[in-house]
Amino acid sequence: MPVAIEEYRPSGQALGLEEIAGHDRPLVLRGLCADWPLVRLARQSDTAFAQQLAGWDNGADVNVLRLPPAEGGVVGYDASCTGFNYEHFQVSVTQVLQRLASYSRQPDPPGLALQSALIADCLPGFLRDHALPFLDAQIQPRLWLGNRVTTPAHFDEYANIACVVCGSRRFTLFPPGQVRNLYVGPLDFAPTGAAISMARLDQVDDPRFPRLREALAHAQVTELLPGDAIFVPPLWWHHVTSLQQINALVNYWWIPGSGRGRATPAALDGLLHAILSFKSLDPADRAAWRALLEHYVFGEEDPAAHIPEHARGILGPLTPERVEQLKGMIRRYL
Repeated sequence: MPVAIEEYRPSGQALGLEEIAGHDRPLVLRGLCADWPLVRLARQSDTAFAQQLAGWDNGADVNVLRLPPAEGGVVGYDASCTGFNYEHFQVSVTQVLQRLASYSRQPDPPGLALQSALIADCLPGFLRDHALPFLDAQIQPRLWLGNRVTTPAHFDEYANIACVVCGSRRFTLFPPGQVRNLYVGPLDFAPTGAAISMARLDQVDDPRFPRLREALAHAQVTELLPGDAIFVPPLWWHHVTSLQQINALVNYWWIPGSGRGRATPAALDGLLHAILSFKSLDPADRAAWRALLEHYVFGEEDPAAHIPEHARGILGPLTPERVEQLKGMIRRYL
């Protein structure tokens, strides 16, 4: 059975990023953004929340998914796995709110999900009075808004703090090592941009996914209310279910160790390059490359400890200059 996600216990002083991001496990941050004006409005009513959001709307288009009622709000693939189970639209935030209000009066409404809208581009007024002071200002917030929709387990390369500002959401998280038991779909063809689990957590007896129960034995779960937040470490699988007729979440992504903006890291590129380089090798060659990768990349010992510091080259500390040197070498090889 899933266990509760650990909850952060304040030390009595201002929360610092290092207290959160130094963890290699998820943390629930109860009340982290409880003082946000938008959260206070959401606690009054859905109407008060929606009116404020519409008041900030500058009319910019955002990406929205609409799922037929038969899909039960679960984002995923169509029956043939050659397409997705939703229609895609670009509309304003206000139009999304109007559609959500209409759907709230229907007994079996379609699912609707505004996904990953950069708030500075569509709701710039939000930024004035809503911030996480321990995050660098370059880390830009994004909005997720919809009704009772579920995004299956997926991972991000980035550290993530997600703040519930309206409604409630259930987060079910899995450690990175559970990838084998989550039956992940194609890396290059995913309905959410990030590869997702094809197994439904509410259908554990599906014979196509016999190891799903093993994944659930390692799951961690929490439910967040307006003002609550969660820290999700990079590469942790997170399955997110929105529980109310209107739900909104604001999240912040950043590269661990940088504290800076959302530049694209090379880790996923490295995985794709590894598939290209090693997947088709015979077992003996794969084993040999596995040993090299363990020694130079994943091992705990310094592979250059026996080399004088001035002569370690690309095996030395990854300074900005050395990073550029490595990128140049990769470009030449490609």
